[in-house]
Amino acid sequence: MDFELSDEQRLFRQTLRDFADKEIVPVAPEWERTGRYPAEIVERLRELGLFGLNVPEEFGGLGADRISYALAFEEIARAWLGAAGLFGPHSVACWLVARNGTPEQKERLLPRMASGELRSGLGLTEPGAGTDLQGIATTAVRDADHYVVSGTKTWITNARVAGMLPVLVKTGRAERAHEAMSVLLVDTSAPGFTVTRDLPKLGYKGPETCELVLDEVRVPVEDLLGGREGRGLQQVLNGLEIGRINIAARAVGVAQAAYDAALGYSRQREAFGQPISGFQAIQLKLADMATEIQAARLLTYWAAAKSGAGGGRVDLEAGMAKMHASEVAIKCALESMRIHGGYGYSAEFIVERLYRDAPLMAIGEGTNDVQRLVIARSLLSGNGRLGW
Repeated sequence: MDFELSDEQRLFRQTLRDFADKEIVPVAPEWERTGRYPAEIVERLRELGLFGLNVPEEFGGLGADRISYALAFEEIARAWLGAAGLFGPHSVACWLVARNGTPEQKERLLPRMASGELRSGLGLTEPGAGTDLQGIATTAVRDADHYVVSGTKTWITNARVAGMLPVLVKTGRAERAHEAMSVLLVDTSAPGFTVTRDLPKLGYKGPETCELVLDEVRVPVEDLLGGREGRGLQQVLNGLEIGRINIAARAVGVAQAAYDAALGYSRQREAFGQPISGFQAIQLKLADMATEIQAARLLTYWAAAKSGAGGGRVDLEAGMAKMHASEVAIKCALESMRIHGGYGYSAEFIVERLYRDAPLMAIGEGTNDVQRLVIARSLLSGNGRLGW
């Protein structure tokens, strides 16, 4: 049992940390406040190869191990959650193609996705179907060598910049709903594909989050992910496991940023003739925050390691990591605000942004109540085991 990062992983983390501290932290407050799109950060993410985290080396990607994958999102989210969103859904889309794509789909798409030339996201959620993906209404009707796709998707991150979007659709009818579901790799420049609006958000500024309409969009049959109908829900659920590790790591980054801000402020702020870090009430908060963050980090790395080792689904591990880490992020953001006192409520301090960003992780990639059900079902089925 080894709780140490490898030399390569430590170097990777340090590279990302230096980049985040020098190029994201200084601009994040102003860009987040004004809604400025972080094009410069996107370019640096491309240069660092982060769009290719989940792309095998043979297709020009980093082929990163799962721990490094988690480290990337932890370090970038620590600087700005919005910056992590620029390549978060994209990395899951890369995994979907790399894991499920036909040889032709991999050759055609993955090199461009790895370089960031072709960016992507996930077209899953609909106005009437969030948690219940089997309730989607978007349809794809076969017409010779094309599918004709009609429907609406919402809460789609990076929809305006994506050149290709994996879209979950119903390709037929079946007694069991999941058997009628497929994923199409939709070219966003196709006629009938329209991004109708950007959705207003409490936090998670930077990447756009949109509603889009597919009005009889014609998608070539060769863009059916994997080349087989009826595999869509299985493909997506496997991808969401990777997404939950991504979200857990982002939550650890946000929690760490909240702790760092609280620790620094407690050392500088004086009351009654001494730094407030000298008061036991503050020390207790800092101790609780640090302990819970480290527990969340270890859960995340555990889930990442189990996922990277292969051998099947990691519903239990990814669900635990995502649920716990996101709750820790919310708690730490609030505790940090309390340590800051009135200044924590000011937009001039980072804590206010963290407080707005943190709730997203408890909702995205399946709400935490859903994660609890996933964990319980895994335990009750006998497929989930605690311990190492």
